[in-house]
Amino acid sequence: MKKISKNEITAVILAGGRSSRMGGDDKGLIEFRGKPMIGYACDVVREKVGKILISANRNHGAYQTYGEVVEDNLADFQGPLSGISSALNVCSTPYLLVLPCDSPLVTSELIDEIILKMTASSAEICVAHDGQIMHATFALIKSNLGLNLDEFLASGERKMALWYRGQKLARVDVSNHLEVLTNINRVEDLAL
Repeated sequence: MKKISKNEITAVILAGGRSSRMGGDDKGLIEFRGKPMIGYACDVVREKVGKILISANRNHGAYQTYGEVVEDNLADFQGPLSGISSALNVCSTPYLLVLPCDSPLVTSELIDEIILKMTASSAEICVAHDGQIMHATFALIKSNLGLNLDEFLASGERKMALWYRGQKLARVDVSNHLEVLTNINRVEDLAL
C-alpha cells in the first residue's frame, strides 16, 4: 500500500458561508485566541498538502494571504458543496482535503488519520465520524469526483452527507477526541 504524499493532496478551507449566526461577520477572519480562525486550519495542513485553496465569496484580499482563493460557482451562498465543487474544478492533484474555517481545534493528527484511512481503503471519500454522525466538512475526496458532484448540484441537491453516501465511503472514528471537530458558530462560542 503506497502512502498518499503531500504533493498528491490539495486542501480547500471552506470560508464561503454567510455567517448568519455570527451576525454576518466573516467567520474565517474572526479572531480566536489571538489569530483569525482560518489560520488554525492553514497551520495544520501546511505541512500535509502541496497547495492550499480558500473557498471564499467575500474578503478575497484578506484570504489570499492564506492560499489561492476560489469562489463558488453557484450564486447566493448555496452551501459547502458549492465550494468543494469550485475547488475540484481547479484541483490538479488526485485528492482534495476539505476542512472548515471555523474549527480552530483541528489537529494534524486528525488529518493524518483521514489520510491513512484513505490510503488503506478503496474509498472515494474518507470523512470524520463521531460514532453517530459524519462531520462532512472534515474529509478527503478523490478529485476525479468533480463531474459527479456537479451533476448532483445540478439536480438541486445540496446535502453533503447525501452526496457522500452515494460514493464509496470510509469513516474515521473520532469519538475519543471529539474536541477536534468543535465549530465556532456563534459569538458566545468564542469564549471556549
